[in-house]
Amino acid sequence: MNKIRKGDEVVVLTGKDRGRRGTVLLRVGDERLLVEGVNRVKKHVRPNPLKGEVGGIAEKELPIHVSNVALFNPASQKGDRVGMKVLEDGRKVRFFKSNGELVDA
Repeated sequence: MNKIRKGDEVVVLTGKDRGRRGTVLLRVGDERLLVEGVNRVKKHVRPNPLKGEVGGIAEKELPIHVSNVALFNPASQKGDRVGMKVLEDGRKVRFFKSNGELVDA
């Protein structure tokens, strides 16, 4: 079970987008995430008339390593570390390390 999942709101800890918040759009493998509005790059695209593509400069988001983001804690309004624990009924849940509050109840 992953500590950060698709749809989670995360805060970037390092890099050119440090401090920026975004939603996880996709998990790329085990170690990388595609975060909305983070790690945007410009890519020069050639026109392809057969496919109907126009050329130019396109902006796209590239994956970022999972160690460079932290889950956003709404209680403290900061990025927070996440732990895993098993409840009495056998469910595995995530919790914030700072205050012990459950992420997904």
